[in-house]
Amino acid sequence: MKPKLRLLLSSLLIFTFLLSSQPTKAADPSTTTFYRGVDLSYVNEMEDCGATYRVNGEPRDPYQLFADYGANLVRVRLWHSPTWTKYSTLDDVIRSLKRAKALGLDTLLDFHNSDTWADPSKQIIPAAWANITDVDELAQTLHDYIYDTLMQLDSLDLLPTIVQVGNEINSEILRPENSSGYPINWQRNATLINAGIRGVRDAAAKAGSPIRVMLHIAQPEEVEGWLLAATEAGVSDFDIVGVSYYKAWSSNTIKTVGNVINKLTNRFGKDVLIAETGYPWTLESVSESASNIPNQDFLLDGYPATPEGQKQYLIDLTQTVFASGGIGVIYWEPAWVSTRCHTLWGQGSHWENATFFDFKHNNEVLPAIEFLNFDYTYPVDATLRLNADNLPDQIYFRGDFTGLGKRPLPITPRNGEYIVRVRLLPGTTIHYQFYSALPASTDTAIIKGTCVDDQGQASITLRASSIFDHGDGNCP
Repeated sequence: MKPKLRLLLSSLLIFTFLLSSQPTKAADPSTTTFYRGVDLSYVNEMEDCGATYRVNGEPRDPYQLFADYGANLVRVRLWHSPTWTKYSTLDDVIRSLKRAKALGLDTLLDFHNSDTWADPSKQIIPAAWANITDVDELAQTLHDYIYDTLMQLDSLDLLPTIVQVGNEINSEILRPENSSGYPINWQRNATLINAGIRGVRDAAAKAGSPIRVMLHIAQPEEVEGWLLAATEAGVSDFDIVGVSYYKAWSSNTIKTVGNVINKLTNRFGKDVLIAETGYPWTLESVSESASNIPNQDFLLDGYPATPEGQKQYLIDLTQTVFASGGIGVIYWEPAWVSTRCHTLWGQGSHWENATFFDFKHNNEVLPAIEFLNFDYTYPVDATLRLNADNLPDQIYFRGDFTGLGKRPLPITPRNGEYIVRVRLLPGTTIHYQFYSALPASTDTAIIKGTCVDDQGQASITLRASSIFDHGDGNCP
């Protein structure tokens, strides 16, 4: 039946081209917010430890400083009940969110769901929950914790814009310290992740205010496989895929990160955000017991460890993210400067040579902060829509913008239509085809007409936010 699909298509060819009211340098704000963000989880502690941030030698409030330079999102982390620090607690988070809200900034709350740092290899259950062995009981506990936290923030008019359920959750979450987290027990993992997501959804419903849910995975090369396993296990009710990208732990270049974002966006139908990145402006350090993490391993060819190299890395990465359909970049800890205070590992900062402040010149602001207000070209949204009177359960789509190469994307009908959404830079020409069955060939290609090239692909050039309707298997 599927090779005959084109016979079922409506005989009426509809081509609707809706021009956006926005100029081509801006996206439609009603559909997409493009984030230029900073993680300021350390700022309260650094100021309490005596840190001062300067512009032209003058002390500046760091939140105001980042807002003035164009930041539109602040990310802060939350630990459950840390005994080794008084920061990144709920009281500290409230302090941070108040500062961000006073400046009209969107906020992202990062639930680590641990009493300490959570990362790809370490997802330690909070001590308060350590004796809970029943998965359903633990899931309810996680749900209630996230829900209660958000409702407390709502009572203070501090509800975040985005909530991430876990930090870099590559391995199994909420596990004992001495367990590896691999292989992931996906039945357990999905139960817990879904409970956390429900905590966010229930709080948003109670508050009457939308909150976007993000799942956060480290390393671009790890994300697709993790999402495939997660969705197969029943994890699907989230809005954003957050990705950590540091060259020290990834083989990806800026260009290939863009390819990954294209693939994730089109394969999973979620927005993609670079939730963390960082780059050194020098390989020197302050003489303290806290050794610097960023070293030669963090460097990409063409981007030296200089103030200008750091700035250009961020501009090029951010433009690539936008060009590939992503929704933003968050810089991790640009204000974690060196002070008299200690971490778990020593005195001072482990990130001082990757901040936006020059420790050689009394924490004078560095050029990299200008990535926040750079004049980026923002993408436009387009919808490729195929209408039919009698739709089968599935057809297939191939496009040169999907990041999937020659692998076709299965499509099921939504409200009586096949829909593919595109977010790319204005002026981009895309090549694509719908297929009624596999293998993809000229015999199973649905779009026919003069717009189809000798490779069997149709093409359109994106100029503004648009809807392209196809009917009767013809070109728009």
